[in-house]
Amino acid sequence: MTDSRPAVFLDRDGTINVDTVNVSRADSVRLIPGAAAAIARLNAANVPVVVISNQSGIGRGLFTVELYEEVRRRIDEMLAAEGAHVDAVYICPHSPDVTPACDCRKPATQLYQRAAAEHGLDLATSWYVGDRLRDILPAKTFHAHGILVPRDTTPGADVVAAKDGFAISTSLGSAVDRILAGLPLSTPPRGS
Repeated sequence: MTDSRPAVFLDRDGTINVDTVNVSRADSVRLIPGAAAAIARLNAANVPVVVISNQSGIGRGLFTVELYEEVRRRIDEMLAAEGAHVDAVYICPHSPDVTPACDCRKPATQLYQRAAAEHGLDLATSWYVGDRLRDILPAKTFHAHGILVPRDTTPGADVVAAKDGFAISTSLGSAVDRILAGLPLSTPPRGS
């Protein structure tokens, strides 16, 4: 196991691709302009990029795991076409209506802890980025850095709440500017 290093934890729908509510068709996926270029900059800086996504449409029976995987592959292809990639993807497939609540639905931290254990990541020096408050709240749990990137689908209450202890950026690109400026001068290369 290598020494722990910071990562960037990204939400998917509304942060990387356009959120059409329960994104379930690969042929309808559209990347948010500039998202692939922002991720490519993190890749070039050897910063692990990990997607953590609530996919409650699976638990609600709105789409299958197979359809989710088709969308994930399509996003990977679209990122690759622009010279970008994500290092790992973790999802919560559960409906928020199920009781007791699971430990993996954001803002719960199980998926982040699993990613950290599997990839040698330091949760306290990492960055948590998304278009909803639940995407960045784990930063508070880990005493780390959270950046809200509001979209037209972001609830106003999330923006107001994010002003207390989190950064707000107008795009994923400007969030990455902030992240790269805040990282140590030397980020160890992958696999070192």
